[in-house]
Amino acid sequence: IGGQALIEGIMMLGPEKGAMACRLPDGTIDLEVWDENNGKNAPWYRKTPFIRGCFNFVSSLKKGYKYTMKSAEKQMTEDEKAEEARKAAKKAGKEVEGDDEKLSSEAFDIVMVIGTVIGIAIAMGLFFFMPKFLVGLIPNIENSGILRSVAEGVVKIALFVLYMWAVSLMNDIKRQYMYHGAEHKTIACYEAGEELTVENVKKHTRFHPRCGTSFLFVMMFIGIFVSMFYITLPRLPRVLVKILFLPLIVGIGYSFFDPDYAIHHITRFCV
Repeated sequence: IGGQALIEGIMMLGPEKGAMACRLPDGTIDLEVWDENNGKNAPWYRKTPFIRGCFNFVSSLKKGYKYTMKSAEKQMTEDEKAEEARKAAKKAGKEVEGDDEKLSSEAFDIVMVIGTVIGIAIAMGLFFFMPKFLVGLIPNIENSGILRSVAEGVVKIALFVLYMWAVSLMNDIKRQYMYHGAEHKTIACYEAGEELTVENVKKHTRFHPRCGTSFLFVMMFIGIFVSMFYITLPRLPRVLVKILFLPLIVGIGYSFFDPDYAIHHITRFCV
């Protein structure tokens, strides 16, 4: 079972079902349930050790962003949705005629595309180019490939921690962090075999070993180690190799989070 905090809610994904629960502005809880294919019938590339990490990671990002946007939309009234839909349609140069439901759907697609592009641009600038720039300011750092690799990794981790702290100062994000902790408590309660009640959930820790944030830290540390093998390459080939190595880093990190799964399948393959 995995999950993610949303805007005033939580999304959970299991082997066969997915669900999201959000508290609406009027205080009621809205629940959506849908079918998933994350169990034994999942495609081979989502079950094979190392390979599955890349596909599952991308799938998690896509679903996470989708349902975060849906949860944010649920916090708006129908009139606000219609108005935002018309504004988005006008900005995109589209016709505004049509029913509000259709416009809301089109606006959602537009926001998804724009948000994804902006998110990728910020991530690349902050965690890819910024560490290289800052480390490049250190005198004679180019003379030691290993030292440069470690320095870039340390700067990247520091920027990530600073980013997580900075966004936590925003009230909406701070509230989402609280739901993140509640999600961990709920999964811990479920995995302990206890009944899912508020009283039982409260007893469990808000930290979870398979937390997505922890997964990002693991990938950063693995990235430091892997980059030592190509850090001496010229700048352009080094950037290209780093991009090509991303699937490997994600695959190793994913298997690190679920070592029993990887060992089981590797053993079965060898036998």
